Amino acid sequence: MPLLSVRHLSTGFPHGDRWLPAVQDVSFEIAAGETLALVGESGSGKSLTAFSLLRLVPPPGRIIAGEIRLDGQDLMALPEAEMEKVRGARISLIFQEPMSALNPVLTIGSQLVEAMTVHGRGGTDPKTAALDLLATVRMDDPARRFGEYPHQLSGGLRQRALIALALCCRPALLVADEPTTALDVTIQAEILNLLRQLKHEFGLSLLLITHDLGVVAHTADRVAVMYAGRIVEVGPVRALFKNPAHPYTQALLRAMPGSTHSARRLEPIEGQVPALDRQPPGCAFAPRCAWRHDACDAAPPDMYPVDETHASRCVLVREAAELARE
Repeated sequence: MPLLSVRHLSTGFPHGDRWLPAVQDVSFEIAAGETLALVGESGSGKSLTAFSLLRLVPPPGRIIAGEIRLDGQDLMALPEAEMEKVRGARISLIFQEPMSALNPVLTIGSQLVEAMTVHGRGGTDPKTAALDLLATVRMDDPARRFGEYPHQLSGGLRQRALIALALCCRPALLVADEPTTALDVTIQAEILNLLRQLKHEFGLSLLLITHDLGVVAHTADRVAVMYAGRIVEVGPVRALFKNPAHPYTQALLRAMPGSTHSARRLEPIEGQVPALDRQPPGCAFAPRCAWRHDACDAAPPDMYPVDETHASRCVLVREAAELARE
């Protein structure tokens, strides 16, 4: 049984007399100890998917349909009071911007102690547990940092503090939403290396949300590519990078420096992700796709298997499979 199972998740926002889905029919699984990367351009629905897992969709949005199970437990069926016990204790979220995620009027230590106390963690001496955790996330001089406020820390140290806060209750699943976006390249590498080490030390599963395919290549076990609210391709990292089966994934790789799919000059993807109220009737990527044909405009395609562990939401994959069977 997977640690996390998401089935047909749809999350939307009201628009007049109807709901516009920003996340549409999303399904995926994360096994114990696995890292799944969720990638795509800004506006693809990655962060909203993460907030949906914790039932933290910002109003007026809401989860329209779907099932979210953590270790077999149906999170959608839990009362809010029970869901509050899940957040932080069993699923933790690392936000994009640590300065806005940390409380500016509380010291780093007091925030850690408070989180552990609320969830009944930290034992009889939560301060010592907090200091140990600051050392675990490779914070220099933990005793000093314990008494400092977020504004007194550098961007890299704030991110380490946020990681410590996410880990203080020993969750089973860590959701990292663009954890290195606001950091310079050197600090990015340090934080990603830290996440990889902590994943093994704590026995975590990791959902890594990013737009950086270079990060995916060095961090994830599997990758799900998202576009316009739908997962359009999913598979093991090596297989997907070697044999991308969706035109959007191919375009992303052609725009990635150092990719075997890119030419000497990187190729930008023309156009942009369609707005929620301007979704095409068929494949959402069709208006930007070099391989577009009539079947792409009929209806949103299903996921078609490339092989046992790799699938793509593209009619070309279906047609290739049919030709192979013939």
